[in-house]
Amino acid sequence: MAKLIAGHQVRKVRRQAGLSQAAMAEQLGISASYLNLIERNQRPLTAQLLVRLTELYDFDPRALNAAAPGGGGDAIRRRLGDPMFADLEIDRTELEEWLAAAPGGAEAFARAYDRIGGGAAATAAGDDPLAAVRREVERWRNHFPDLDAAAEALADELRLSAGDLYAAIAERLRVKHSLTIRVLPVEVLPDALRRLDLHARQLQLSEMLDPASRTFQAAFQLGAIEARAEIDALVKGAGLAERAAERLYRRHLTSYFAAALMMPYARFLRACEATGYEVELLQRRFGAGYEQVAHRLTTLQRVGARGLPFFMIRIDRAGQASKRYAGASGAVLVEAEGRCPLWRLHNAFDRPGRIERDLVELQSGERWFTLARTVHPQGARAGQVSAEFVVGLGLTADLAGSLALARGLDLTGAATPIGLGCRSCTRPQCPQRSAPPAGRALLFNDRERGLSAFSFVED
Repeated sequence: MAKLIAGHQVRKVRRQAGLSQAAMAEQLGISASYLNLIERNQRPLTAQLLVRLTELYDFDPRALNAAAPGGGGDAIRRRLGDPMFADLEIDRTELEEWLAAAPGGAEAFARAYDRIGGGAAATAAGDDPLAAVRREVERWRNHFPDLDAAAEALADELRLSAGDLYAAIAERLRVKHSLTIRVLPVEVLPDALRRLDLHARQLQLSEMLDPASRTFQAAFQLGAIEARAEIDALVKGAGLAERAAERLYRRHLTSYFAAALMMPYARFLRACEATGYEVELLQRRFGAGYEQVAHRLTTLQRVGARGLPFFMIRIDRAGQASKRYAGASGAVLVEAEGRCPLWRLHNAFDRPGRIERDLVELQSGERWFTLARTVHPQGARAGQVSAEFVVGLGLTADLAGSLALARGLDLTGAATPIGLGCRSCTRPQCPQRSAPPAGRALLFNDRERGLSAFSFVED
């Protein structure tokens, strides 16, 4: 954090304190003209000034990420990727100038866009608790330092009491919270994987859970008790309008803590770097599931100890996304409502349990290295519907060279050309196209048939 562009946040602090630029500059020990340049994002906020802001105005440095208008430049850029804005050709420089000159306007645009459901969606974001929670998670880039610190301290304490994490959690629940863990037959818990019976002082777990899931559920319960203060503070700070959104957000935060307890930050990051982020090896080392490790990889953004910026998405066979975390990656692949069938993410369904690698290139020129593998949620019995999803992980191609799973792949070579769904993609003559791009006039030639069923104005 030696240099940080944070003009909007500094201006907000000054206005909340009721100070003119000259008055605040005098208190900070800088010139008014220099403060003016900082507020216009033409000068960085140095570490020394950040300390002074914290001392003088009770300013929380974590708000620098959280308070960015519209969620910051990457979030605004993802919104502007909507087909309705395709003809405007707003580049990164113009976007940065807009954020610097009119942060309030950028925030207003983001709220209006989200409220109408991303331009084309029928449900308003204000009525969708899932959308509200996703915005809050991405506002933090899916990294919650207070939860990580608390989970890491507790993990170190538990390691001293027992070598087996599940046994250590069970013992702590029993001794400190008077809760015993009881694994019950599926006939007793036919429709549940975890149940807290306060009358019997039992945490009841289904026998259908595998060891990794059993540990996670026990860690979830311990986190709900021992990290309650940290979770309460985050939920309160989110200011979510609906009770349903609060409950969903609390569940996400408790799950985050459980994963951080199973995969403590510093130890997990060291293992990632030592193994080349080899997901299946990390599974075995930390006794976790594939999806648990994949999600954890999106959270490694501790200041001074950052991991690689992965994104994660989980889809079903219909291409519907049930989980998606952009984290610090800024990946438009996560935010897009549609997905390109040319992306090998979908191919993983045909090869259960095997990791599919792909190098893809978007129309913008962005190149991503992605991994995909099937996962199966716990709990299905013979004769019942068994759910199946594909979990996709991605990283910009220029950062993927250190990955164990990228070995032998030319990351600068040919990549699969993909879009963000047919309605958003303007690649001409795509044989896989199922719909014309939004906002482009169709062309017809009765004497010719191209590779695609749709021809359209390209410029």
